[in-house]
Amino acid sequence: MGEIEGFLKYERQELRARPVSERVGDYRDVYEPPTDEVVVKQGARCLDCGIPYCHTACPLGNFIPWWNDRVSEHDWAGALAQLQRDNNFPEFTGHLCPALCEGSCSLGLNFDPVAIRMIELRIVEHGFEHGLIRPQPPQRQTGKRIAIVGSGPAGLAAAQQLRRNGHEVTVFERDTQVGGLLRYGIPDFKLEKWVLDRRIAQLEAEGVVFHTGINVGTSIPASELCIGFDAVLLAGGAQQPRDLVVPGRELGGVHFAMALLRQQNRRIAGAAIDPQQAIDLHGKHVLVIGGGDTGADCVGTALREGAATVTSFELLPKPPTNRAADNPWPEWPRIFRTPASHQEGGERRYSVRTTGLIGDPNGQICAVEAVEVAWNHDAAGQLQIQDIPDSAFSLPCDVVLLALGFVGTRRAGMIEQLGLNLDARGNIATDEHNMTSRPGVFAAGDMRRGQSLVVWAIAEGRAAAESIERYLLAQAHMPAEELLVVGVGVEFRADCSDRTDQVGAV
Repeated sequence: MGEIEGFLKYERQELRARPVSERVGDYRDVYEPPTDEVVVKQGARCLDCGIPYCHTACPLGNFIPWWNDRVSEHDWAGALAQLQRDNNFPEFTGHLCPALCEGSCSLGLNFDPVAIRMIELRIVEHGFEHGLIRPQPPQRQTGKRIAIVGSGPAGLAAAQQLRRNGHEVTVFERDTQVGGLLRYGIPDFKLEKWVLDRRIAQLEAEGVVFHTGINVGTSIPASELCIGFDAVLLAGGAQQPRDLVVPGRELGGVHFAMALLRQQNRRIAGAAIDPQQAIDLHGKHVLVIGGGDTGADCVGTALREGAATVTSFELLPKPPTNRAADNPWPEWPRIFRTPASHQEGGERRYSVRTTGLIGDPNGQICAVEAVEVAWNHDAAGQLQIQDIPDSAFSLPCDVVLLALGFVGTRRAGMIEQLGLNLDARGNIATDEHNMTSRPGVFAAGDMRRGQSLVVWAIAEGRAAAESIERYLLAQAHMPAEELLVVGVGVEFRADCSDRTDQVGAV
């Protein structure tokens, strides 16, 4: 390693956040970029630990110790080459990933873990700044055509992998701009959209074709893709939000979290917002139900929009400050954390179950009813929830934002038209090769896995791309008259390119 005793010489340093009073007044990145000097020292803290659990904890299999070592030696090009071997978009994970790797860092047994996420982010930004990251168009063309539905991190990762292997890749996006939840679900204060646009430009330069404003299954029948392409990848995300089933759910002022986040991302981008659909938080008492990342994003957004108060309800109990006995290293530490948005303000209440919503005479939300709960283990060791007697209370509020997660993909439209099987959780069912119940149609990301992390989405996209490669190779060894397009029983036709051009023009 660069410095054998680096972990003894240098303390862990976190990304430095801008002052709260400053950042709540804008939607720019909460964190300031670290300097090369700081990151070199953080890289030098990495141990020569023999078994790099950080590597195995990362869904992408990033070989983290190697690029930590390269950074400690000021070899930024070498570090970038290693980083990009396993991760198409390190800047996305550098901004958004909770750093599963750091939870398994060997140094974390006795010291603070290596600041892996900071190092990763600086490596990729150094690469952009010095012109080391450039488009890599394929050196050969295979003539195979791949359709990808959805342009979130899973779809983008698969698109880049497949295009660099020489296939014609067309991405269909239902929104007006490319990016999926990276653009419309993640606030700019966590991921400024120029970071995304920079990568989109690279993919376009490599030859990936994007068609926006096309909702497959609505704008065009899903079967259209099955006629003109050799394989289809579905990467449209887990779009079905979990609802709150309580009396008063129909009241005005109760919104799914994504409705707010999409609105604000569009507004920051300069897009017009329908006044009839706009969610106004200024001067309002806002309640966010759900304590995950999406809930925190709503908190940060509400504070920036000038909410009078912001309160968060979380059904689960408050996590412990340190690892519990049943949560040993190298598992991900389930401990109490304070995200940047919660550092900015608002109240967090744990072990609270919402029981009802109260409306005013105009049918607008004016308060919520809730009860405190206790979590206990039953005889089988399973956690059970119980209402605490005499703990019911009400909380006045003007807006309720539901950040309760997602319950799978939307069935209507594309999924029903393709006749795909779903798993018990409402996600698209696939085999071990990411193929759905319809041969030649693959799925990846949240649409297959369920709501998850950006790092998992990228890993899913890369795995699906590899499965598609294997599928195309197998098909190529079949007799020409038996070569089927996307398993719908239609023989491959030389003129299908004309049909696809028509699809793309819809």
